[in-house]
Amino acid sequence: MNQTAGSLKGVAICGAAMLALAACATSPVPNEKIAVARASVQRAEQSGAQEFAPVEMSTARDKLQRAEKAAADHDAEPANMLAEQANVDAELAEATAQEHRSHKAETELEASLQALRDQANQPTANPPPVAPLPPTRLPPTQ
Repeated sequence: MNQTAGSLKGVAICGAAMLALAACATSPVPNEKIAVARASVQRAEQSGAQEFAPVEMSTARDKLQRAEKAAADHDAEPANMLAEQANVDAELAEATAQEHRSHKAETELEASLQALRDQANQPTANPPPVAPLPPTRLPPTQ
C-alpha cells in the first residue's frame, strides 16, 4: 500500500508540473505585441504627436515601458495587455497629430484663398493703357 501511495503522490506531482508548464505555454511573453507597440510609438513620434497630442504620447510611452518591464519579469498577462494599450494610445496620438496638421493646412489654404479674393476685388488705381487699334479701311463700294 505504501508503494501505491507513493505512486499516486508521484502522479500528482507530475500532473501539477504539467499544468504549470501548460499555463506557461498558453501565456508566452508578448514580444511581438511589444514590438508592434514600439513601432507605433515611433511612428507617432515621427508624425509630430509629441507637439499635437502630448498626453496620448505620454500615456503610450508609459504603457510601453510598463509592458517591457512586465515582459522582463515574465509576467505575460499584464505585458500583453499593456502592449496592446500602448499600441492603441500611440495610434490615437498619431491620428490626433494628423488631424491637427490637416486642420492647420486647411486654415492656411483658406487664408491664402481669402487673400487672393481680396486682391482680385481691389480696384486698380491706374488701369494699364490700352493701345489704340489701327484704322480699318473699307473697300470702295461701286
